[in-house]
Amino acid sequence: MVVKIRLTQRGKKHQHSYRIIAVDSRKPRDTGNYLEELGHYNSRTKEIKLDKESIQKWLSNGAQPTQTVANLIKKHL
Repeated sequence: MVVKIRLTQRGKKHQHSYRIIAVDSRKPRDTGNYLEELGHYNSRTKEIKLDKESIQKWLSNGAQPTQTVANLIKKHL
């Protein structure tokens, strides 16, 4: 099982916010079946909140972040 760290979309139409989650790479994006929630990102206010310990744990266990999540992690860790 390959674990990805990626964004899942939440919020209203034209007012998106995102959760940063660890999920099996074969699962669809917005099903809600994820392994762990690692933080959130609001694209309108640019607010980012990350659980640094959990992200480090998943990365050390071989999880692969998407390009967007990797950029967010690089900015805030």
